[in-house]
Amino acid sequence: MPLSKEPNQPTRPVGVHSLDHFALNVPCLDTAREFYTSFGLDVREESGVLVLRSHFDPHPWAYLHHGTRKSLRQICFGVYAKDLPIIEARVRAEGLTVDADPEGLQGFWFHDCDGTRVGVRVAPKVTPDGKASASFEPVPAGNRGAPYRRHAPKVRPRRLSHILLFTRNLNRTLDFYSRILGLRLSDRAADIVAFMHAIHGADHHTVAFVQSEAPGFHHCSWDVASINEVGLGAMFMADRGWSEGWGLGRHVLGSNYFHYVRDPWGSYSEYSFDIDYVPAGVEWQSADHPPEDSLYLWGPEAPPEFTINFEAL
Repeated sequence: MPLSKEPNQPTRPVGVHSLDHFALNVPCLDTAREFYTSFGLDVREESGVLVLRSHFDPHPWAYLHHGTRKSLRQICFGVYAKDLPIIEARVRAEGLTVDADPEGLQGFWFHDCDGTRVGVRVAPKVTPDGKASASFEPVPAGNRGAPYRRHAPKVRPRRLSHILLFTRNLNRTLDFYSRILGLRLSDRAADIVAFMHAIHGADHHTVAFVQSEAPGFHHCSWDVASINEVGLGAMFMADRGWSEGWGLGRHVLGSNYFHYVRDPWGSYSEYSFDIDYVPAGVEWQSADHPPEDSLYLWGPEAPPEFTINFEAL
């Protein structure tokens, strides 16, 4: 994965540039290994922790720890070195306790307004610097377009696109992440859900928040190379018993094609293709959209359990 250099504009805004990784507690690492390996990720156990990577680069996108039940453990953002002290000062000005990075890296950790543990580290920018190209090449007449199912290729997600978290107070959380970490609102749907992007070039949402009675983890979204891979991934997971979820469809906010696969603990992993992209320096025209015109453009209705925060039960 090509990593971008730190921009040098004197008046550039200050804010995190990437979602570096997230971490969950899960009750069974063996089941988690089976699920995420089937999903198409490179899953390896390192010092008793499962580490999730794509098969295309060595960046660790997620860490899965053993716990008594599934829960959001922490999230960590990447930042340019010159922005780190400014963001740390913002956190301290909130009266929050700041801890040194436990791995000795250049960064710090704190707990956000929901009590979620958040890290900010100097790290390579792992969000893309531009929108990936997408194309559809029709097959000429007289040729077979689709392979036999037995020859269908294994889907390999290219990278983590975003995560969606439950929050106790949507407006307070949006204000916090905007003022402290420099994320910007992309779009929202009333007081239900909101999407925020990193300011140095990122997908339509780097992290999104949905109103709930407690904080928690709803889903992780993984970028794949085509809408065909969205469908192939869903089929492959269903063949292995992971058939619950939602899709195939296309979102309105973010515009991506999607299929969500429900994991063993009630959260989701999403195959995502062709999400909107906000280049650095572009002011995305955010808006507050009616709920009925926000979630999906086409596709099946979401299952009733899709919005349940199982960490709050």
